[in-house]
Amino acid sequence: MSQTKPTNLTNNTVKHDTLFTTPLDKAARFSFDEQVVACFPDMIRRSVPGYGQVLAMLPIFARRHCKYRQQDDSGQRVSRVYDLGCSLGAASMALAGEFEPQDLQIKAIDISPAMTNEASTLLTENYPAHNIEVITADIRDVELEPCDMVILNLTLQFLPAADRVAVLEKIYAALSEGGILVLTEKTHAFDEQYDAWLVERYYDFKRANGYTEMEISGKRNALENVLITDTLDEHHTRLAHVGFERHLTWFQFLNFVSIVAFK
Repeated sequence: MSQTKPTNLTNNTVKHDTLFTTPLDKAARFSFDEQVVACFPDMIRRSVPGYGQVLAMLPIFARRHCKYRQQDDSGQRVSRVYDLGCSLGAASMALAGEFEPQDLQIKAIDISPAMTNEASTLLTENYPAHNIEVITADIRDVELEPCDMVILNLTLQFLPAADRVAVLEKIYAALSEGGILVLTEKTHAFDEQYDAWLVERYYDFKRANGYTEMEISGKRNALENVLITDTLDEHHTRLAHVGFERHLTWFQFLNFVSIVAFK
């Protein structure tokens, strides 16, 4: 087991998220640009309940399901892992920190050049010996090679609803038998009263983490029609539709869920 841990993501080096501390044009849309990249770790920490727990479980899942079913360019047996919508590479780092360099071939993909530039720097600095390729691309356009694990953390929700099935079909086709997809998403409840309660408790979570009413409102407006959630049932129905016969919700914190789907 690798003992190397990342050194460049401490609280002393992470910029505080102040993006929505002043009123914004109501038509302004959220985008993963340089401003977001600069404060992204703080934004995730204070905005996504349970994110740390999800990351901590990824290596545990990988130990069980990454069985070295692929080969790298030199012909060595490896497990190929895709981190789709990788942002700053947190999931890739979670895996690299618990596996030896020769064990995994990680392909981290994101559509935002600002994200991939910073992710490449962080991953190279912290895990220079690991086989991690950072790719700037739209995951809808990427051909996936055979793999043992796909991580889709808070990514599907940013794709048009009409494109989500095709992405999952591509993932299912690429996964080797015994491989897994870990799908983590923000959701909404079908019942309006339940959903209203979950949303308000989520805002309480953000308030408890220091966000003001202006910040909460500003981000909500900026994400409108950018982040479009599904219900938990819709996620499971879609997974079954593309071929996953077994899939379960292994984690839920308010309106954030993580699902593991088995090939």
